[in-house]
Amino acid sequence: MTFRATHRHPALILDDVRGAQKMLSGVARVTALEGSRHLTELVGAPVHLKCENLQRTGSFKLRGAYVRISGLSPVERASGVVAASAGNHAQGVALASSLLGVRSTVFMPVGAPLPKVAATQEYGAEVRLHGQVVDETLAAAQEYAEQTGAVFIHPFDHPDIIAGQGTVGLEILEQCPEVRTIVVGLGGGGLLAGIAVAVKAVRPDIRIVGVQAEGAASYPPSLAAGHPVSLENPVTMADGIKVGRPGNVPFAVIEELVDEVRTVTEDELSSALLLCLERAKLVVEPAGASPVAALLSDPEAFRGPVVAVLSGGNVDPLLMQRVLRHGMSAAGRYLSLRLRLTDRPGALATLLAALSVADANVLDIGHVRTDPRLGLTEVEVDLHLETKGPQHCEEVEAALRAAGYRVIG
Repeated sequence: MTFRATHRHPALILDDVRGAQKMLSGVARVTALEGSRHLTELVGAPVHLKCENLQRTGSFKLRGAYVRISGLSPVERASGVVAASAGNHAQGVALASSLLGVRSTVFMPVGAPLPKVAATQEYGAEVRLHGQVVDETLAAAQEYAEQTGAVFIHPFDHPDIIAGQGTVGLEILEQCPEVRTIVVGLGGGGLLAGIAVAVKAVRPDIRIVGVQAEGAASYPPSLAAGHPVSLENPVTMADGIKVGRPGNVPFAVIEELVDEVRTVTEDELSSALLLCLERAKLVVEPAGASPVAALLSDPEAFRGPVVAVLSGGNVDPLLMQRVLRHGMSAAGRYLSLRLRLTDRPGALATLLAALSVADANVLDIGHVRTDPRLGLTEVEVDLHLETKGPQHCEEVEAALRAAGYRVIG
């Protein structure tokens, strides 16, 4: 699905982003731009991956947080800063504050992944767990700011944050001057808005495309309405772009400068994450893989050379395990079958031998003898297999049928 933006006056200018780039010199890494042979063949034009998953703290968020906190007055710095985040923004604020000698408090949801909580603490922040969802955590952080005088550091709705994120766009122009399309994951809008400000001021011909998860796509209705619209219950595994309402500041920029907003499904996100891991050898979180998901879902829609921004790599190992399984399933790498066999000694071993010949790996097997549907001499077997893809799935089923097995589901 796509939505084309209308146009209004942007809130930032190129000089803001260039100033942020000078400020970040020696602080944020100039992350690598890696070519992708597989995506290049799919799109029919060069495709490059901008590896912000390899940035300090594992995402682009350090850029905006450092610029925002750097701009505070001495009095504000003395009061400390506070933020709310489930992960990436928390780590960015924690490290930026430590580098600048500012005390930081970060509110995180009670269910935040332990590796992200530990990393935020190690970067120097005091972590307070509050609320079951980010909205509750955000409210607690804002209440803390009012009570203590600490400066609230918003994850995306501030010009300094957007200017910092826009330095990614300047790096892309330097690393790939021939680029014609830039694809960026979109949640609240800070990264996409910053890149759009930087790129469109220098190269207005470059197409800028934002990508949202289908279940958390607040920008299409907002752009249609001409103002930010809230989603009641955004749902996606891509927590980095799971934002229920666009920020006012980035919305104005995106409405003016971004050419298109697309949405991708959970299956497409899973497949993209798996591709990044297998083909590019890059660990990317679901939100960071969203631009790749857009390329996979409609490769002919993108004029090359294309740069896809991998915005982050902070993925919880348990989520990674689930997502990889989901991605493999979406890619046709799993096959579930139900067979009926004659209940005699060696029947199961013979079946497993046939699967070995077909080069299918057995992940799980269920062996049922006591079911009223079964005949006196029958046994039912549930198989969960790992395969090499859809064609191999068909070959495995055909091999079993050719060997005389009855596939019933």
